[in-house]
Amino acid sequence: MNKDILITREKIIIKTSIVGIVTNVLLAGFKAFVGLLANSIAIVLDAVNNLSDVLSSLVTIIGAKLANKAPDKKHPLGHGRIEYLSSLIVAGIIFYIGVVAIIESVKKIIHPQEPDYTFVTLFVIVVAVVAKLVLSHYVSKQGKKVNSGALIGSGKDAFFDAILSASVFACTIFYLVFHISLEAYMGIVISFVIIKAGIEMMRETLHDILGQRADSKMSQEIKQILNEEPQIRGVYDLMINNYGPNKNYASLHIELPDTMCVEEVDRLTRKIEEKVYHKTGVILTGVGVYSHNTKGGLAAEIRNHIQQIVLAHDWALQLHGFYANIEEKSLRFDVVLSFDIDREKALQILLDEIKKAYPEYKIQITPDVDISD
Repeated sequence: MNKDILITREKIIIKTSIVGIVTNVLLAGFKAFVGLLANSIAIVLDAVNNLSDVLSSLVTIIGAKLANKAPDKKHPLGHGRIEYLSSLIVAGIIFYIGVVAIIESVKKIIHPQEPDYTFVTLFVIVVAVVAKLVLSHYVSKQGKKVNSGALIGSGKDAFFDAILSASVFACTIFYLVFHISLEAYMGIVISFVIIKAGIEMMRETLHDILGQRADSKMSQEIKQILNEEPQIRGVYDLMINNYGPNKNYASLHIELPDTMCVEEVDRLTRKIEEKVYHKTGVILTGVGVYSHNTKGGLAAEIRNHIQQIVLAHDWALQLHGFYANIEEKSLRFDVVLSFDIDREKALQILLDEIKKAYPEYKIQITPDVDISD
């Protein structure tokens, strides 16, 4: 990715995180003061929650700084995946907040204390709800803008904080009207919501760390760009490797006429590498080539027949890279297999069926994984 874009992205993440830190420090101070005066466990926990949000923002800043470090000999593809680790830490903090809130709420149920609410208490809670909703919208918007999982997670956390503060406000009104305190029970309900959010964020981040299926929209866009070139008969085996937000490297195969010379192929591959990068930001690290029969006739008939044999199986998703050498009596092609069948078993079934149809030919089948749309 362009260095200037990376620097701008880092600045946006840091600026947004600093806004979150300042907002949460002010809210934590007000809530802690009012909560202690009112003897309200819910408000005090809400203040502690704001302080944990400060920690989340600090983690996000550190993660963005480290992720933007220049590549080195040990990490030639950069340090972008550090951001996923910072997102995981933020998710862990959210989960921890939920657990602590449950423990404190249960303690309050076992040892209840009468709260002492005032109109000042109500005012502070309302301000907290509004401030958190505004902060949530701002942080989430900025997170989506720069594709930062940590910022998006912080935005979700701020939204749950607003819900938590709103529930405290509702409990306060209920107590003032009916003189019955429900804040500890409400704290348990909200705690489970917070824990659920933390677990979901952990799951999403772990998918990013492990590596997941390429985004369908991005895959289709890359294939569309390549198919605009008249020489390219098809695009296959697209694999996108992610090394941090907006840092994608890809490899693929293109099918070209068997009449093209190496110089023409070289010129074409350099052209499409530049075109894909400028339009999508994805770096093509490898472009393989399949040879396409241009003479038609018997080769085309064999291809159509074999395609019917292969695609008759629901676990055979696609046939590509087909080439028939009629003189040497050899056939070679790739088959994309579903994850629902054992690769060796599928390969043997296809070999047996095609060998029966073309016993005089040497057959080479390469099984491919269904890695992108």
